[in-house]
Amino acid sequence: MPQNHLLLDDELERQLEAVRQQEGLKSIDEAAEWLTRRRLRKGTQGLTGRGRALYPVSGERSE
Repeated sequence: MPQNHLLLDDELERQLEAVRQQEGLKSIDEAAEWLTRRRLRKGTQGLTGRGRALYPVSGERSE
């Protein structure tokens, strides 16, 4: 899976640390991923009216 890197300012780092502690996550990276997944789920639910599971895509695509 591709890795993206965020440049954190002090405020963003504080917010991610708060999420990390609130959700019991191990790192700020996990907090950023958790927030991203949450936003994607809420957006998908808004479009489809249903919740959807998010899984990483791996392997080759066959057509």
